[in-house]
This record gives sequence, structure tokens and C-alpha cells, in this order.
Amino acid sequence: MNISKEAKIFLLKAARQSIGTMFGGKEPAKPDYEKFPELKSESGAFVTLTINKQLRGCIGYIIGQGPLFETVCDAAIQAAFNDPRFPSLTEKEFDKIKIEISVLGNFTPIKSYDDIIIGKHGLLLEEGGRGLLLPQVATEHNMTRDEFLTALCHKAGLYGNYWKERVLKIKTFTAEVFSEDDFKEEL
Repeated sequence: MNISKEAKIFLLKAARQSIGTMFGGKEPAKPDYEKFPELKSESGAFVTLTINKQLRGCIGYIIGQGPLFETVCDAAIQAAFNDPRFPSLTEKEFDKIKIEISVLGNFTPIKSYDDIIIGKHGLLLEEGGRGLLLPQVATEHNMTRDEFLTALCHKAGLYGNYWKERVLKIKTFTAEVFSEDDFKEEL
């Protein structure tokens, strides 16, 4: 998917406003789908929240549950208040969060682990449990392909070296990733 700069800014504002509604803020404006047709697509998306470059919440949907705009707004609220790894975001923390959105591309089954390109591909494993790692996870943590596969197994509830026993049924995907830091002047 190719999301315009204006649509990215609109989504980032909407994600922040969606979280803000839980603290008495106003609802985000509904998009003009004629102006931003990409916001009507049913793409999967994840919203990642950080404070001082430390993860504070990340939740999303592998497959869109409706228009991308609604998926992002819901994922933002879920990341802020329902990520089981963290307590609910507090109003005091609200102004400190940085928001990043990852809009997922199509999923492609791999034939070999050599098909995985670090920095380009995210990984989805639905075997034993479900694990998904966004493409930026590997680069942000300087992971090798082996470390990325081990982390994926852990995320799916498997032991880390499970991927070495056989080629797992992994799907790769790309993501269009953008954050508030990318548009400081416009936000």
C-alpha cells in the first residue's frame, strides 16, 4: 500500500486523539474517504507506543476489521490500555508517548529461511501458538536472521530453537511504518 503523507499525518493525529478520548478528549475527526481512499482499505495495522524510546504498548490486527482508519484508532486504544505486558497508560504519561503506526502488507509463505530479509520482512508464525514480529523489530534490536527466528518462536509460545528442527510455516510481510517523529513539524 502507498499511504500519502497527508493520510499518515491524519492517522497519527487520529491515533493520539483516540487515546485522548479516554482522558476526556474529543473524538478524532472522521476521514474524507474520497480525499484519503487508502484509509478505507481493510489492511492490518499495529500501533506502537514508546516513552523515552522504551516500549510502552503495542497491539494491532493482522487483518483489518474494517477501514484502516478504524483499525488504527482501535489499535491505539488497545495499545495504551490493554497490552497485557504493561499497566494502562496514565494521563500523566499521555503527553510523553510517541506513536508509531505499521500498516501491514500482504502475507507470503516462505519456502526457506533464506527468503527472510532482515529490515524488510516481518514474520508471522501460526504453529503451536501465534507469533508476529514487525519488520522494524529485527533492525531496532540488531537481530540476525537466527535471532529473529528465535524471537518469533518465543513470541508464539514455543522454545527458541524450535525453528532449527524443521522449516516452520512462516509467512513474511512488509509494513509501511511511520511515526510522530517523522512529522514533527506537521503535528
